[in-house]
Amino acid sequence: MNSQPRLVAAGYAGVFGLLVLLLLSSSLWLGDSPLHMQFEARLMPPSAEHWLGTDALGRELWARTLAGLALSFGVGLSAALLGTLIALSLASLAMLSPILDALVSLLIDTLLSVPHLILLLLIAFALGGGTQAVIIAVALTHWPSLARLLRAELLSLRNSPYVAISKGFGKRQGFIVWYHLLPHVLPHCLVGALLLFPHAILHEAALTFLGVGLDPTQPAIGVLLADAMRYLTGGYWWLGVFPGLGLLLMVLAIERFASMLRKAL
Repeated sequence: MNSQPRLVAAGYAGVFGLLVLLLLSSSLWLGDSPLHMQFEARLMPPSAEHWLGTDALGRELWARTLAGLALSFGVGLSAALLGTLIALSLASLAMLSPILDALVSLLIDTLLSVPHLILLLLIAFALGGGTQAVIIAVALTHWPSLARLLRAELLSLRNSPYVAISKGFGKRQGFIVWYHLLPHVLPHCLVGALLLFPHAILHEAALTFLGVGLDPTQPAIGVLLADAMRYLTGGYWWLGVFPGLGLLLMVLAIERFASMLRKAL
């Protein structure tokens, strides 16, 4: 019974690895296809010649969608890793003293009480937009839930017998946190980062769609969806359907893999 979730997680890990390899290698074999204009083939529907159709400038939608997914993947991964690092650092800091624990708890409760999208917009707008601003904004707004989970786990471990023995030997609190507590929460950090990953991707696309995210000249999914809004009423449905479907499938694949990994660990 215990090995079945691990086998399923291993299968999802293989699929997830192929997805990552496809996205990371897309820049090598796509070339300039996402930016290549064909004015004689503007707004062509999906066909054997144009797999997912073309946009208003005749650019192949399949190439732009794949490039946008790769870009969203990189931004989401960076934001999720940075958010996990912030959560782990603050949860560890809370273990050093009761005063720091109270301050970290207050900060977590304060950020969780602020509407998520509004805080995202404010941070991204204050930083001037762009790739780095999106990564920082998403990371700074996604760590509180994971930090609360890690803090609760560290609090339960702090009363363990081996921690009491280490204190009896005169070890300092920083030593106990680094050598005894942190190794136990690393699996939680891994799963937490994977669970933050799809949320980071969706919020990056939302910020870009609203115009405070990535550069409009980049083939990001948010840019493709924002451009598609101008033409959907004209019947050019493929401009919004395929980028949105690609984003949805990538997010669901990552979230499913994270859920399987959580059960396995």
